[in-house]
Amino acid sequence: MRNTILAKRYAKALFAVGKEDNTVDAFSDSLHGLAELVRDADILDALTNPVYPLDVRVKVMKSLAGAVKANTVMLRFLDLLVEKRRTAALADIAEVFQGMVDEDQNRCRGTVVTATEITADLGDKVKATLEKITGKQVELSRVVDPAIIGGMIAQVGDLVLDGSIKTQLQGLKDSIKGRA
Repeated sequence: MRNTILAKRYAKALFAVGKEDNTVDAFSDSLHGLAELVRDADILDALTNPVYPLDVRVKVMKSLAGAVKANTVMLRFLDLLVEKRRTAALADIAEVFQGMVDEDQNRCRGTVVTATEITADLGDKVKATLEKITGKQVELSRVVDPAIIGGMIAQVGDLVLDGSIKTQLQGLKDSIKGRA
């Protein structure tokens, strides 16, 4: 179950500490690494299952924190999550925290979906166009989906630019149906 209110509260507190100590990027890296690790059901179970004693769950979290090279403040934050039984929200906290970092650094994340792999030059042009539209630095991920037939779909936040052949064909189909 996603608990975004809880995640926002913890992410906001950690972000404030990170801004104060100038460790926001280190926190972001640690949270991202931990979020990847807790996607494993066994690891998440070891951190959240009340059958395991608190000291065992703390040791598991410390070993995970060591794997992502978390600093002392992050270790205390993670201990707090374990003690308050909030480790199930770790992935959500990482996501909210990353959003705060991106907003603070005037950055956003986007995705370009194409039917075939695009060239680096075209990817750079798409990125530049999205940066011009959003007014932010865009970190672009590329996805290949042959189902769109051709063209591309670019998404940054709530903005979706759909120039795919599949969508155009669907629009044509709908307009033909409307006239019949």
